[in-house]
Amino acid sequence: MKKKKRSLILGILLMVLTLGMGYAFLTTTLAINGTTDVDSNTWNVYWDNVQVTEGSVTASTPTISNQTTVTFSVHLSKPGDFYEFTVDVKNSGTIDAMIESINKTTTIPNYLNYTVTYADDVPIIENQLLGANSTESYKVRVEYRTDINPSDLPNNSQNITLSFGVEYVQGDDNAIPVVPVIYNVSNTSFTIGNNVPTGITTYDNYQEAITAFGHQFFLKHTVSNDVITKSYVGFVLNNNVYYLQGGIREENLETKLVYESNKVVLLNAFGSSKCTDNTSYYYCYDSTYDTYAYAYNYGNVFASSGIYGCSVGGVGNSYCGDTF
Repeated sequence: MKKKKRSLILGILLMVLTLGMGYAFLTTTLAINGTTDVDSNTWNVYWDNVQVTEGSVTASTPTISNQTTVTFSVHLSKPGDFYEFTVDVKNSGTIDAMIESINKTTTIPNYLNYTVTYADDVPIIENQLLGANSTESYKVRVEYRTDINPSDLPNNSQNITLSFGVEYVQGDDNAIPVVPVIYNVSNTSFTIGNNVPTGITTYDNYQEAITAFGHQFFLKHTVSNDVITKSYVGFVLNNNVYYLQGGIREENLETKLVYESNKVVLLNAFGSSKCTDNTSYYYCYDSTYDTYAYAYNYGNVFASSGIYGCSVGGVGNSYCGDTF
């Protein structure tokens, strides 16, 4: 019995010694050494620069609190009254931002229109990019509608709270640029689906376009990768700017929706007493400003004064000029 215990002990000792020598032969030391420089960065997205649109009802200028909240209060007394202002959203930091979520009042009385878009009427949607050291301009408009039935009018004064919230987060691979918009007054055709014509002067806003043209009519195009995606006739009436979308080629639901939308634009611009609703087109004329505007149910739209004006055809071609 003693010999067996001893052997067992020796066996264990030999095993320990053998393992010890094995570890000694297989030991390896690994290391990763390096240095990293990290640039300083800033995150600063905020509201700035409120501008009330000419023609708005008299009210106090909207205020900005803590650079994050815009507050306005306005009294609309009759159909046709509106209040509109623009406000810049600025990213003065070094990190790209994008819109993660949008929250807006969805229950609006029938007698009101409440819209928040970019200043050039491009819709605000999630994932849109606000690059570092860049600015976008929002347009806020609340309007007492004229295209309403008497039964839709409020029976007594109303106090209505309107809200719009947009949350910006750090930009990532999902960020998409705001669809570029260009304006022009050229008699060279701009066709939906084609590249922007070369050698053509375009403008960043409609004010520049009408100044260059000398008339209150112009074209607006949305562009993606230099390809024209949508075209509009723009016109200014009583110091307000309006857009009619043209170039809807197919007879489908979208065509009908755009046509109905164009009719609303014309009704808001001219008022029902100056408009005629025919079977295939909606036509308005204001003698004070000598301004005509048409929207056809097959996609053609135009606006003019005398022999000058702009048009977008039903097949998507557009031009401005002195012959109609």
